Amino acid sequence: MIDLHHHLLYGLDDGARTLEDSLNMARMAMQDGITHIVCTPHANHRYPFNPEINTARLKEIEQELERSGHGGKMTFGLGCDFHMTFDNIEDARQNPTKYSINGNGYLLVELPDEGIPVGLTETFYQLQIAGLTPILTHPERNATLQRNPDRMKNWIRGGMLVQVTAGSVIGRFGRIAQHMANRLLADNWVHVIATDAHNTTSRPPAMQQAGTVIAEMYGAETARRLCIDNPGRIFYGKPLGEQPEPLGIYSELQPKKSWLDKLLRR
Repeated sequence: MIDLHHHLLYGLDDGARTLEDSLNMARMAMQDGITHIVCTPHANHRYPFNPEINTARLKEIEQELERSGHGGKMTFGLGCDFHMTFDNIEDARQNPTKYSINGNGYLLVELPDEGIPVGLTETFYQLQIAGLTPILTHPERNATLQRNPDRMKNWIRGGMLVQVTAGSVIGRFGRIAQHMANRLLADNWVHVIATDAHNTTSRPPAMQQAGTVIAEMYGAETARRLCIDNPGRIFYGKPLGEQPEPLGIYSELQPKKSWLDKLLRR
C-alpha cells in the first residue's frame, strides 16, 4: 500500500515530535503493509514550509532506519499538506514543483475543519493552469461539506481528485465522517485512501483495516485501486488512467427532456 499523506517528519508541525516518533511511525507503517510514504508536513502560516529542511529530516530518518536494520523496506517521498492561503497559492503558481508530491504536479490541498474559502473553484482552476492537479484531502471531515457534499461536484468535474482518510472509513473520526466517507466511496468520488498519520496512537499510520473494509463493501478491485494503483501513479507522477464514473457528477449536465420529447417517445 502507498500512503500519500503522512506527517512523518519530526519537529515541523503537529505530527511526529521527535526523531524516535518518526522512526516508530515508519516501523508501524511497515508492519501494516505500507511500502511507500510521502512525508507531508503542513504548509501554512503556523508551520512554515521549507523543502531544504524537509529533505534533511527525511535523510536523517532514512539513515536511522538503515542503522536499525530497516533500510530499504520503505520508499519515501516528499510533498506537503497545502493550506489555501493567499501567499501559498501565489507561491505555488510561481513554483509548482515546490509543494507537489515528489515535484510531479499532484498537490494535496487541505481545507479548514469548518467552512470553504471564497473563490475556491477559481483557485483550483488557477492551480491547474500552473500545472498542478489538486487532491482534496479528507473532505469527509469538513463540517461544511458534511452538510452539503454536492459542493464538491464542480471541483470534481474540473479535474480535482479526492483523498479520504483511512481512519474515517473505520470510524476513527466519528459517525458523520464515516457515513460521508462511505457515501463518497459508494458514489465513486474517491481516488485515494491515505492515513494522514500524526502519531502511533490516536492518528496511526495504518491502512490495512480500512483496505479490508473497502474490499468487503466495494470489492477487492476498488480497494486495490484506492490503496495501491492510484496512489502509486500519483507517487511517480503518472496519469491515473480510466476511473469508474463518479455517480451524479456528469449525469445532471444532460439536458432534461421536454414534455414534447416525452410525448414523441410514446
